[in-house]
Amino acid sequence: MRPNQGEFRVTATRAYLDFNASAPLLPQAREAMGAALELANPSSVHAEGRTARRAVENARRSVAALAGAKPEHVVFTSGATEAASMLLTPDWRMGRSPLRFSHLYVCAADHPATLSGGRFAPGDVTLYGVDPNGVVDLAALASVLGSHDKSSGLPLVAVHAANNETGVIQPVGRIAEIVKTAGGVLIVDAVQAVGRIPVDIAVGYGDFFIFSAHKIGGPKGVGAIVGMSDLMMPAPLIAGGGQEKGHRAGTENLGGIAGFGAAAEMARERVDAMPGVAALRDRVEEAVLARFPDAVVHGKGVERLANTTFFTLPGLKAETAQIAFDLAGIAVSAGSACSSGRIGPSHVLKAMGFDGDEGALRVSIGVETTPAEIGRFEVALATLAERRGGRSKAA
Repeated sequence: MRPNQGEFRVTATRAYLDFNASAPLLPQAREAMGAALELANPSSVHAEGRTARRAVENARRSVAALAGAKPEHVVFTSGATEAASMLLTPDWRMGRSPLRFSHLYVCAADHPATLSGGRFAPGDVTLYGVDPNGVVDLAALASVLGSHDKSSGLPLVAVHAANNETGVIQPVGRIAEIVKTAGGVLIVDAVQAVGRIPVDIAVGYGDFFIFSAHKIGGPKGVGAIVGMSDLMMPAPLIAGGGQEKGHRAGTENLGGIAGFGAAAEMARERVDAMPGVAALRDRVEEAVLARFPDAVVHGKGVERLANTTFFTLPGLKAETAQIAFDLAGIAVSAGSACSSGRIGPSHVLKAMGFDGDEGALRVSIGVETTPAEIGRFEVALATLAERRGGRSKAA
């Protein structure tokens, strides 16, 4: 039976375990979107326009609260990729004065949105590495920033707060200290972290955050840049009518922004529910290791998001296993949703030094995930193990 096209998480027929690709739309977000779609242009000065503007500003306050930021330091975008492209540029302004960053340093395990380098020339982008657990090599980062030539401009550094494939949480506070010592600015991709771990821009966590609505139960097609201030800002990626204080032109996606705001309110409440999510994640890993004792759970030895596990089944291609699970009614992924359609090993695993060619499966869950859904995964896993000659009974 095919899943209902209007609701992709139907537990009677499917178990959706791919929250890192996109979390199910929350009812609160759906309701807020429906109401906002009836509103006028938020740039209009009449009463109808002012009502629409209030909806935008209410959402801005909710998104800012996710990071302990000020609402006026939030810029809405069409998503995290646009936010990254806007921030990753050599050309910035400090007030009215131009400010130039001559080189971009990006973590080799980052999401493709930041690995692409944004508006920097390819020759002006340097990757810095991670250890076998997927944690940033702090000494290597300090070394590469120590050799940066400040005479041509400042260093700009990008890092993910939590990896979208492994769930590994980065020591962003320590990274920020290294970047500040080098006189640089730190861009933090917090797309997977927000709503799952505490994120606070006010405690030296970074200079700018990147958020995405659909990772926290909001709609697709809307994201945000959240900054420490709006005194230092990148050159606009999209110029035009002057919306978002001139930082991002174009009539605001009112429905998407309202849905984002509603999801942000829920995300703040859900951080406290993560221990329960972690228990289900651990159950998944116990089942995997029982059926496939030689499986490798990537990043298991370090701090990870409570909702994510990324594992390799030696001798079994991740894409093959993903198809088997899909046919059994279980939605999982073989790496990032942004790159899973490509043939080849995960760039995250490559950065970690993992040399197997099987790839890895990602199971990512949420507060909505039920024990029954994990049970369905266990049944499908047992069937897969039996077909592959693995253990037929749990150890």
